[in-house]
Amino acid sequence: MRDFLPADVRRREYVIGKIKEVYERYGFEPLETPAVENIETLMGKYGEEGNQLIFKILKRGAHETTGEADLALRYDLTVPLARVVAEHQAQLPKFFKRYQIQPVWRADRPARGRFREFYQCDVDVLGSRAQTIEAELCAAASDALTQLGFTKFVVRLNHRQVLRGVLDQSEIAAAQQSDALIALDKLDKVGPSGVMQEFAARGIDPSTGERLLALFEGVARLSDAAEIVAGESPESERAAFNQATLGRLVEFIGGHEAGARGLDELRMILQFAAASGIESCIKIDPSLARGLSYYTGAIMEISVPDLAGSLGGGGRYDDLVGMFLGQQIPACGFSLGLERIIVVMTERGMFPSDLTRAAADVMVAIWDESSIADSLQLARELRAAGLRVDLYPEPDKVGKQFKYAASRGVRFVAVIGPEERERGEVALKDMQSGEQQRLPRNSVAATVRNALGQ
Repeated sequence: MRDFLPADVRRREYVIGKIKEVYERYGFEPLETPAVENIETLMGKYGEEGNQLIFKILKRGAHETTGEADLALRYDLTVPLARVVAEHQAQLPKFFKRYQIQPVWRADRPARGRFREFYQCDVDVLGSRAQTIEAELCAAASDALTQLGFTKFVVRLNHRQVLRGVLDQSEIAAAQQSDALIALDKLDKVGPSGVMQEFAARGIDPSTGERLLALFEGVARLSDAAEIVAGESPESERAAFNQATLGRLVEFIGGHEAGARGLDELRMILQFAAASGIESCIKIDPSLARGLSYYTGAIMEISVPDLAGSLGGGGRYDDLVGMFLGQQIPACGFSLGLERIIVVMTERGMFPSDLTRAAADVMVAIWDESSIADSLQLARELRAAGLRVDLYPEPDKVGKQFKYAASRGVRFVAVIGPEERERGEVALKDMQSGEQQRLPRNSVAATVRNALGQ
């Protein structure tokens, strides 16, 4: 959990502004929910590992000595959304499209780009099972990254029912499938040997694990041959890779009914993604598992080259709202990770240079006690003219005030001394060039704006 200094806040506001602009262009509406939820709302929704990372809030007052928790900090934005839809269904449209950009908390071990308090930038659509939703979400996330300056990224795509078919056909017992998914979700981080160690630790038969990994390694070889990277590989090459991967999955899954339905849905998503103009970003990845237990259909993650982990992900969760409402409402969502995006953009110099601009266009100095009112009035006039104006808070030597303005990067300093006051003028110093001129008071704003190119 961190403090954010002014430069940090400007970078965050820049990224959030770009993402909001894209989300709203796709017709999503804003939503906010409380930082705290009832603990029973959150528990059991994120799988075994997720439950252990929830920040619990102990009971208060007379119940404090019990050591029991009844509230918790929200772990993500999806479960609170499901609760909102269950509570306010009558006030929401048939197809509820919302975006939400707020902090979440996880009792995780901090690492590069991983924090205990961090922002998620979510988009979700509730009310439809159509695969156009997955295509639209992938397009919105892709557009957001493109607006931020990312040119090379991949939307990895898989399906929970396809995974189920793969696991069943690998003869992994139903009771061990959740453990297998948790292990597989780490494949891109720990590699095949690391996953095999995970399998062993979770009691999964080595021969079964090897058969499972053989499928993923075969697909990986196809991927290496195709070099699937958005913005680089020809679309025909990417399409051929995805079709070849689907073909391998068909062979592996065989007559598994749920798995076959999942493959049909993946084909539809690819078709709609092509119509949306993002086929070049999509890569079928049968090793993608995503650890959250509430996913029921397609799952997605965005990866960029030379970065461990993803910039965001999501999927379909048709059963989650039903846990609160008692009736099933189909839903699908995607979340971009603000903190990791900022880390990558900072390391790669992707922020525009004007984010480091000074906090003010002009600083109004205070000559002496008798000029305080005049200086306050001038600051008000310049602000009314649309300029960002700082006011030196107390009388001081003018040289010290100039030095202070220079230390903050302020371009202009306006001074009303005794002579300027008598003539109705203002002394304006350009800290960049060192030039100083006397101007009629009513022309100061225009002079500053012209010099700043406003």
